[in-house]
Amino acid sequence: MLEEQILDQVKQVIGLVKYPVEFATSLDYSEQSKQTSEILHQIAGLSDNIQVKWEENQRKPSFAIRRADSDISVRFAGVPTGTEFNSFVLALLQVGGHPVKADADIIAAIKEIDEPAEFTSYVSLSCMNCPDVVQALNAISVINPLIKHTTVDGGTFWEEFEHLHLQSVPTVMKDGEVFLQGRATLEQIVSKIGRGMTGLRLKRLNALEPFDVLVIGGGPAATAAAVYAARKQLRVGLVADRIGGQILESGQIENLITLERVQPEDLVATFKANLRDYAVEQIGGIQIEAIGQRGEDGLIPLTTEGGACLRARTVVICTGTSFRRLDIPGEEQYLNRGVTFCPHCDGPLFADRRVAVMGGGNSAVEAAIDLAALAREVTLIDLAEKLQADKVLVNRLTELPNTQVISSANATRVIGDGHRVTGLEYQDAQGQKHSLDLDGIFVQIGSIPNTDWLPETMQLENGYIKVDNQGATSVPGIFAAGDCTNTPHKQIVIALGAGANAALGAFNYLIRCPQHGEQLY
Repeated sequence: MLEEQILDQVKQVIGLVKYPVEFATSLDYSEQSKQTSEILHQIAGLSDNIQVKWEENQRKPSFAIRRADSDISVRFAGVPTGTEFNSFVLALLQVGGHPVKADADIIAAIKEIDEPAEFTSYVSLSCMNCPDVVQALNAISVINPLIKHTTVDGGTFWEEFEHLHLQSVPTVMKDGEVFLQGRATLEQIVSKIGRGMTGLRLKRLNALEPFDVLVIGGGPAATAAAVYAARKQLRVGLVADRIGGQILESGQIENLITLERVQPEDLVATFKANLRDYAVEQIGGIQIEAIGQRGEDGLIPLTTEGGACLRARTVVICTGTSFRRLDIPGEEQYLNRGVTFCPHCDGPLFADRRVAVMGGGNSAVEAAIDLAALAREVTLIDLAEKLQADKVLVNRLTELPNTQVISSANATRVIGDGHRVTGLEYQDAQGQKHSLDLDGIFVQIGSIPNTDWLPETMQLENGYIKVDNQGATSVPGIFAAGDCTNTPHKQIVIALGAGANAALGAFNYLIRCPQHGEQLY
């Protein structure tokens, strides 16, 4: 049953359901079916426009959210709770007639899809990346009924996951074949279905007026930079495949000053609200592929994937980092088939299994502690002789009965059976070879900066962008902030401050360079 607080929140938006909607349920006598039935009847009791009916389906529990007397529907298999509860409510509103919020060119591209397709998204209810994918495909299927979409919870339908050898979420199947794995935005999915950027969107992006400040990235540094620049009454754009960055790979955040603790999705919702309140123009679902040299018009050209060209007087780069790989045989072959990076997203798929966590820093030890609550055995494997994590974390790890630590171990090969991970080979300090029987490997060995696309004229330091105390790079008018820079500490609170600092640095640059800032006010 839904708690009163959650039910009150649904009551506030249920009036947006304009058309009659049916919850077409397929249930059995399981506890999960009982929970699903209770939740659906609670929601239906809030509106005369919603009815619950029976419909036979091979997955139980499952239900379709269907606009009455139409072919507009989405389906969910499992109990609609956890990270997917918001997806469930949003789908209800959209099927009920509340418009999908997306750029006009994206909606037009969805309507132009003329081939039927059946999508199935496999998720876990603790996955922070899954809702973006689920909500995007639900929206597509509401706009264009030729597209059908079903969301399947791995906790409820684990046998189906086993049959398909799925060990990473989200995984999306299209007509029975793997379509994508990992996070993706609405724009990216539409582009993938349509095999590239639509001509309408390309035309719209090329026609955008130049920005005073164009921010590249979607994490805390990028959000702070965009907001602080917008507060100076500048024309600000932000290019990001999604808002939140690696925050969405985290568990509960407890080290952000002024907040005792906050969930990643709540913090990201605040970021989105800030960007919206300050009228930052968000360009989502694409990445910048190249930065050109400033032209005679005083503008810096930036080329996106898909060939669009954006122009800006100043640029703030906040592209963050990506997970570092082991770079050993078998890793690439079994990526998303046992080799993974996110314990919060994929951890539930390894319940009562044997897993290894690679690394010895805070993130690795935290991952091992989290996984110990789910897995049968957790082995932490570190190349160093001694764990580098905080002592309080190490102490907590050693107290757990189902964990062990192997130090001075160099991983040499991921072992698998062709479908999934079955083990790991490593060498000890004496060069002796060993192997472990495993079902999953969580790689937590740090990050690498997302800077390989930058021009050679920009000075880097071990791959990180070198910046001064105002966030300025070696290229005039281009600034940088956050984890992609040579700032020594990588923390959310530091990224926020660095983003604000870089935006103010860009503003100072503009007001001191008339040829670049003559149209500011």
